[in-house]
Amino acid sequence: MAKAKKYTYKVKEKKKKSPLAKVFTIIGIIVAAIIVIAAAYVAYVFIDFQRIDDNQVLTAYGEEEQEKFSTGKEMTIISYNIGFGAYSDDYTFFMDGGKESWAFSKEAVYENIDGAMGVMDRFDPEIALFQEVDFDGTRSYHIDEIELVQNAMWELGDYSTMFAQNYDSPFLMYPITQPHGKNKAGIMTFSKAKITDGLRRSLPIEEGLSKVLDLDRCYSKARIPVENGKELVVYNMHLSAYTAKAETAEIQLGMVVQDMQAEYDKGNYCIAGGDFNRDLLGNSPAIFHTDRLDDNWAQPVNMSLFTDDITLVAPYQETERAASCRNPNKPFKKGDFVVTVDGFIVSANVEVTYSNVIETGFKYSDHNPVWMKFILK
Repeated sequence: MAKAKKYTYKVKEKKKKSPLAKVFTIIGIIVAAIIVIAAAYVAYVFIDFQRIDDNQVLTAYGEEEQEKFSTGKEMTIISYNIGFGAYSDDYTFFMDGGKESWAFSKEAVYENIDGAMGVMDRFDPEIALFQEVDFDGTRSYHIDEIELVQNAMWELGDYSTMFAQNYDSPFLMYPITQPHGKNKAGIMTFSKAKITDGLRRSLPIEEGLSKVLDLDRCYSKARIPVENGKELVVYNMHLSAYTAKAETAEIQLGMVVQDMQAEYDKGNYCIAGGDFNRDLLGNSPAIFHTDRLDDNWAQPVNMSLFTDDITLVAPYQETERAASCRNPNKPFKKGDFVVTVDGFIVSANVEVTYSNVIETGFKYSDHNPVWMKFILK
């Protein structure tokens, strides 16, 4: 019998990785993890983002000084973008090329809003409109600014007030060193005559990434009775700024003008006020003798959007030359770029007797308040 052959197996030794290969493997794992986390975050932002409902009925609160407004009497309206209580004159904002994404401190928020309310005390308006009022924001230390503004205004007089939300963002991780976070904000309307009805109307916004960086734009309508049986319809608005398409803000403005025209055709008085995010004077750098911006978000307003009945009131007085807004890419100093983006729109049955910017030196916001004297015909 033949002997069976004996087979031997050689076990190959496992080849050791070089130190450099180990480094590349670790880097690859880290990069893959970052990509997965980034993709998950982007998915969260877009899944979490939802527009606030259109045609929301708004409730007014407070004690109005009078039941109705009178015709033939001169009254005052003020509009003020308070910049969520962050924008003192030395504050800069990351979305405008600056550094900060939060207010400097809780104390700074209280100081800026207190200063803004001091302006209201000086002018004692019948109607006041505010924009960028936070009520639960990372950027404003979760201070309830609705309560701050409301209490301050109620100390000044018996106002009827209502609030419309136009911002409810997912948690924004940018800037990495101090994420802008999750923020909620809106617009507030005050009237010394009774607000009988309120409505929130959603404005069209862009799709894509810009929709999570910008506000959920809207305007509010406050109906106030007039002694002659008609209504004064007051619009509070804050149009888009950070958009890829320049026509977005024009579409929004056109919607407001059409709404006002419909109310005027019914016989009502109409006044709109707020932040247009458009150059209402048409050429602010030339008027205020400042440099132009290479990337100017405040393009001239499209005057063709207005009608014979619904017209723009751009606050300006030649003797004072005050602008309503600065560019917060750096601390403010005289001679920096400024522009007037805040103003009013009125119907033909509203007589405007005066309109101007209230010069504050941008101490409490990146906006100066604007005011207008008017008479209901």
